[in-house]
Amino acid sequence: MTEAAVVREVPAPSGLPGAVRGDTPHRVLTIAGSDSGGGAGIQADMRTFAMLGVHACVAVTAVTVQNSIGVSGFVEMEPSVVTAQIRSVAGDIGIEAAKTGMLASTGIIEAVAAAADDARIGRAFDTPLVVDPVAASMHGDSLLAAEALDAVRTVLIPRATVVTPNLDEVRLITGLDVNDGASQRDAAHALLDLGARWALVKGGHLRSSRDSPDLLSDGRDHIELRTQRVGTPHDHGAGDTLAAAITAALSHGVSVPRAVAFAKAWVTEGLRWAYPLGAGHGPVNPLWRVSAP
Repeated sequence: MTEAAVVREVPAPSGLPGAVRGDTPHRVLTIAGSDSGGGAGIQADMRTFAMLGVHACVAVTAVTVQNSIGVSGFVEMEPSVVTAQIRSVAGDIGIEAAKTGMLASTGIIEAVAAAADDARIGRAFDTPLVVDPVAASMHGDSLLAAEALDAVRTVLIPRATVVTPNLDEVRLITGLDVNDGASQRDAAHALLDLGARWALVKGGHLRSSRDSPDLLSDGRDHIELRTQRVGTPHDHGAGDTLAAAITAALSHGVSVPRAVAFAKAWVTEGLRWAYPLGAGHGPVNPLWRVSAP
């Protein structure tokens, strides 16, 4: 791969255009699990989509039993039901961008891949697919069968317009530990080698850094996005919110770098407005857009 100079502090767009009264807004799809505590998963996606003015369709992959403390269990959907949900909404409503979250098993990953291909969603088609390769909750509870990691590598990531792992997911998928900028770039290359068009290696878990450095790369351009680290313990659903904001922006037809820069700014503001909930970690708050100053 050839390398270009890192571009720092890519400016985020000021916002996404709002919907016009009576007109159909941009249509997006989230393929993910339900969070009964409302902080992550489909619930985080839906809150972000609503605040960004896009119409959200849903394909539920699992129902989790969780709250602010952790995940105590989940039930997977039958892969055929996941397939049917995607085909139903794509065939009737039409999808302009999609994202994945918790997919739980090899069977569900393969079902999502087949349905996405049928609906012409993914890096090979005009409708972009954001792959958030969710493997565990923020509390460390497993949300992906261990044997499904190979399907993430060989089936899911090759269909990604952009893949958005955190550092724990990078280690599980590529075997690489990211502890600085050089290893972050190595991880991006490894994800691109698996077939993604763009790789976003998130640095929010890089606790040695005073800020929050993310690296976006397509193998030619390496774009570093930095924001000041927000000092809050309430960051439940941050990855879901980021991927959902990228998806919403992509539905407007903007470039991947511009969509990611917008989403980075969006989730940072959500972290600034995060609130406590229950006895554990509260959620990132996309409702800041309608909150009082």
